[in-house]
Amino acid sequence: MLTNSISDIHNAIFNPLRSWAEQSTGNWNMLIGVGFLLVMGSAIFLYAVYKKIGEGDERTNQIFLKSSFYMLGAIILCDMIFPKEYMWTIFFLFKYTLAFLAAGIYMAVRYKKDFA
Repeated sequence: MLTNSISDIHNAIFNPLRSWAEQSTGNWNMLIGVGFLLVMGSAIFLYAVYKKIGEGDERTNQIFLKSSFYMLGAIILCDMIFPKEYMWTIFFLFKYTLAFLAAGIYMAVRYKKDFA
């Protein structure tokens, strides 16, 4: 019963996206393009905050380790939520976009709190 309700919620969220993406190749390409731009933007944001914090020492190593923990948590959460039967490459892009953003936001907040 619980798995049926979870799969119903899962289908209600991701099936409309799947049907929209499969309507035309333009929609599919737009979804891939947006996903690629988001993953590149979040990777650049993460790298910029990483460079802004600076070299690793005993204070910044804790920030980097904690941001890696948040990145891992986002990856695991997205693996549990996103479907694996269809469109897994597109959800792969969005999974790493969310992971990079989680780590980057944590590092930016810690930078603002500790260094600025």
